[in-house]
Amino acid sequence: MTSPEHRRPGPGRRTHRDRHGRGLRGRLVPATVPLARTKAEVFDDLVLDTVETLERRFAKELAGVEFAVEDVPPDLNVYDSDVLEDGEVPLARLLPGRPGRQEVPPRIVLYRRPLEFRAMDREDLADLVHDVIIEQVANLLGVDPDELA
Repeated sequence: MTSPEHRRPGPGRRTHRDRHGRGLRGRLVPATVPLARTKAEVFDDLVLDTVETLERRFAKELAGVEFAVEDVPPDLNVYDSDVLEDGEVPLARLLPGRPGRQEVPPRIVLYRRPLEFRAMDREDLADLVHDVIIEQVANLLGVDPDELA
């Protein structure tokens, strides 16, 4: 009889790394491959692409504006006019800044899950994110969305 440390896996032997025989769990693809990106990371990249494009064209107007992404909208019964809705579901929200002693910069918040739910594929999601950001920035600046697009 051989001791456990002298046993080597042979052609007919399986190695067990855990009690279920599944081995170690980890990534299925390397981190450098696009498949390794989560939906949230892909969504953030889409938002950043649109925001960077707008900031290049309207740097002065968007100097203090913050852009944020939340997974789902807060649970409110009634939404104000600062919320962009599709039916009854909020897609984004514009929080105007407050000048003064406790200065709060304007903030545009996009809700990731409702936007992803409405998109058929990644290209459709990119277009939808772009349109929503354009709409909210236009509301903030008080201009027609067609002027920004």
